[in-house]
Amino acid sequence: MKFTLPAFTKNFYFIAGCAFAFWMLFIDANDIITQIKTKSKLNTLRKEKVFFEEKIKEAEIEKEQLFTNEDMLEKFAREKYFMRKDKEDLYVIVED
Repeated sequence: MKFTLPAFTKNFYFIAGCAFAFWMLFIDANDIITQIKTKSKLNTLRKEKVFFEEKIKEAEIEKEQLFTNEDMLEKFAREKYFMRKDKEDLYVIVED
């Protein structure tokens, strides 16, 4: 049994089209692998954007509380900057 190729595979346009498709899918700067990696990175960046937008909202709420509530401002200063009142001892406990 002898294997023969179909007649349309010998057509110039079919060969040129296959060569073009191969070039665009695997060799070009925007090949399919690059497109998949770019899409993955885009999805990761979108997730990070949502995360940071939530953090910004939390920070704005905390900022609003600090400027409106005197007790929150004192609590923030004590916890974040280890500030203390006169004649007061401060102990910092660091957990491993």
